[in-house]
Amino acid sequence: MIIHPAIIVLSDNALPLATKIAGEIGGAIHGLEKRVAGPNIVAIKELQSHLQALFLAGTPIVAVMASGALVRLLASVLQDKKSDPPVLAISEDGASIVPLLGGHQGANEMARNLAAKLDAHAAITTAGDSKFGLALDDPPPGYVLSNQENAKGVMAGLVAGQKARLVGDAEWIKSSKVPLAEEAEIGLIVTEHATSATSPLELVFHPRTIVLGVGCERHCEPDELVGLVCSQLEMANISKDSVACITSIDVKSNEAAVHELAEHLGVPARFFDAASLEAEAPRLQNPSDIVFAEVGCHGVAEGAALAGVGPTGELVVPKSKSKRATCAIAKSLQPITALPGRARGALFVVGIGPGDEAWRSPEVSRMVLKSTDLVGYSLYLDLLGPLADGKMRHDFALGKEEDRVRHAMELAGEGKSVALVCSGDAGIYAMATLVYELFDKGGISDAAKRIEVICSPGISALQGAAARAGAPLGHDFCTISLSDLLTPWADIQRRVVAAGEGDFVIAFYNPVSKKRRTQLAWARDELLNHRPASSPVILATNLGREGENVRIVPLGELQVDDVDMLTVVIVGSSDSRVVTTGDGKSWVYTPRGYSGKETTQMERAQ
Repeated sequence: MIIHPAIIVLSDNALPLATKIAGEIGGAIHGLEKRVAGPNIVAIKELQSHLQALFLAGTPIVAVMASGALVRLLASVLQDKKSDPPVLAISEDGASIVPLLGGHQGANEMARNLAAKLDAHAAITTAGDSKFGLALDDPPPGYVLSNQENAKGVMAGLVAGQKARLVGDAEWIKSSKVPLAEEAEIGLIVTEHATSATSPLELVFHPRTIVLGVGCERHCEPDELVGLVCSQLEMANISKDSVACITSIDVKSNEAAVHELAEHLGVPARFFDAASLEAEAPRLQNPSDIVFAEVGCHGVAEGAALAGVGPTGELVVPKSKSKRATCAIAKSLQPITALPGRARGALFVVGIGPGDEAWRSPEVSRMVLKSTDLVGYSLYLDLLGPLADGKMRHDFALGKEEDRVRHAMELAGEGKSVALVCSGDAGIYAMATLVYELFDKGGISDAAKRIEVICSPGISALQGAAARAGAPLGHDFCTISLSDLLTPWADIQRRVVAAGEGDFVIAFYNPVSKKRRTQLAWARDELLNHRPASSPVILATNLGREGENVRIVPLGELQVDDVDMLTVVIVGSSDSRVVTTGDGKSWVYTPRGYSGKETTQMERAQ
């Protein structure tokens, strides 16, 4: 998956360089608001929080600014060099490019490529990378370094002029500038075997050439499958670090034991349909007519292992069985970098808040970045800005909610990672409910029924409106949608009456539409039977977006024409108050009784 970089520019003077960089490597230009003007520029309202949000979301950062300032702005969110995204600082004249972070995640290579295109100097400071053309502590895809703790000493020795002996085969080491000798204290060992270093100057690399094919009965205990696999790896003297992936038949894509095995080994799980596994029948050592009658192929474990390594690979450990699980092991001729089969589809049901980037959680941003496909109402997808770059968009109009959700679930059923994008919180008057309803009532394919669903919270409209207006939700409150499109009007009326009698603060969603103009007026008149006409009402429109407008009016003066489809209405309880602070601003709050409780406690103490 390609994640396009964010190109940071702080002044109009640097905009031509940023535009040229974007033309060379892609990505969106992020400009400091009020200093950088131009079309298609993502506005940076507050530089540090903006940069940190990009960094935490895993977005590569290419910043036309001083390297020291960039480091200080990101210092508090730095974690681990294995997870840091690329961060590059570029001088405003374009002459120097410094990969500050994420050198082993592509920053060094990005700096080299960009330097060549800009006729600039790439100031790469990683010792091994600059001297030998590789970083032994970060081997290329398809290899795992099992003893990271020895890397520092080994690299220090090589930089100091020592040579290394290569045990095993690794073209990426042979083709580098690492000096090799048959007899050397430093050892670079490449093997699938479960081997440990015998000295602090040895590094053990495991090529990921092993595929584990597994099968199990439905609801098999994960410990049984994990135990079977680990025992087979141990008997075959195969390192867990050489396992590239777990494979099985697609009907097991939602089997907990398979995924817990994958998590235990720290590798992906991939799945094949029955036809793909049956194509491996001539190579099976233990074909079974019983298995064929049940799932449509003559072997799950062996077939999945062989399908995973491809036609040039071979079965090295035939099917073994426990009471409810099976396992087979196959080996590829070369390290596996392109995973076989397809993943279990994932559906991320995300709420992006009212729309402002600052109100979108880092978790939601990470889920969107991990997605291959985005599904949602067009406006919501537009609000994602550069997060949507490089994703397949599936735009739906309002009123097509069930089509939208079903489409997202079927895409995930194809093995894709899909973000179902909602405004506010996905579980509040949004699409999360419909996802589970389709699981419940059916109407989706078997593949869609096996997807993984992960919901992430967002800032709801009622939270945004409350925060902008003060603290109206300080005591008991409820939400009621006034739309009778899906809910009978009689039910809505009953709920409004109950909320009025209970003296709840009420947040009204969907208060009006172009055709629906009477429900809000009815609710207002009903609530006037239960609370004073002076009760404050908050009208919050376009929250977190351009044209935001928050007003406070008395309940008795609430007019339907002051409300539109983008407005959230919060009606205070009989206890809600309006207070004006020293700066002349008015705020709504609903006391919970803290000050009264404190007074009572003091009186008791006296």
